[in-house]
Amino acid sequence: MARTAGVIGFSCADDVTAAIAVWRRWLEIERNVSRHTLSAYTADLAGFLEFMTAYHGKPPGLNDLSAARLVDFRAWLARQAADGLGRASRARKLSGIRNFFRWLDRSGRMHNASVALIQAPKLPLRLPKPLTIADAKALLPTSEAWADEPWVGKRDRALFTLLYGCGLRIDEALSLNRRDMPAEDTLVVTGKGRKERMIPVLPVVREALETYVAACPFGLPQDGPLFVGVRGGRLQAAIAQKRMREVRAVMGLPDTATPHALRHSFATHLLADGSDLRAIQDLLGHASLSSTQRYTEVDTEQMMGVYENAHPRARVKKPVD
Repeated sequence: MARTAGVIGFSCADDVTAAIAVWRRWLEIERNVSRHTLSAYTADLAGFLEFMTAYHGKPPGLNDLSAARLVDFRAWLARQAADGLGRASRARKLSGIRNFFRWLDRSGRMHNASVALIQAPKLPLRLPKPLTIADAKALLPTSEAWADEPWVGKRDRALFTLLYGCGLRIDEALSLNRRDMPAEDTLVVTGKGRKERMIPVLPVVREALETYVAACPFGLPQDGPLFVGVRGGRLQAAIAQKRMREVRAVMGLPDTATPHALRHSFATHLLADGSDLRAIQDLLGHASLSSTQRYTEVDTEQMMGVYENAHPRARVKKPVD
């Protein structure tokens, strides 16, 4: 019997529906994934099960998923490519499907030998795109000056100063409550996997936050959001990203100037100033040092650019034979 699974929005077999509900609770409670990851994994699984329903002519049950062959997974990936999905998007979707199948295996519900054999689309190495120090510093007062309301400008400046001054992810910053605001010189942040880390707070960051809080027309109770929208609710990432687009247009910055680019800038500028890579890893909350090591390549690339532009011998053209 097929039943409509509310979390995924289409019909699937009863045993799959029940498994999805338990899997989601496991992700949320045991793995402590963010709501964005939970939503993405659920949507990815929904797309896969919908494809399997059309592919086999019926909603799949656990027995069907156990019997899924490598050719089935490849056909699904091929459909994603035909629909115009890029390699990164296909790799992300595959990650969600693998997670569900691994959980089914570990929980004893079913086993599929083919899922481990799927090769993920190869991704080109993408280096972070930081702002220059001058642009990062100029962006902060510009974000305040180009707001419709003075308090909104102070909010945006405080948010962007926090991202650049502490290296936070946008979701980490927007999930802060008023009680999390640093009273002294440190900030405790809950990052991916609900892992906490302590970050030093520069006086300029604390001052920007205090200026915003003093100007905010809403009460900002201790258990409520630190950053709020014009109606007093928690500020959404989409609004912060929209504000960044407006500011970068005013400043003539490239599309890579995003809220997350301020985090990249934080790391790259610290590295250029001689900070230890392990210390930067801790500040960013990276689980793996390899994630942080990308910034060494950015730093080297920028240094070569400076060398080629500034060093007189770098500009000497080779004689033509």
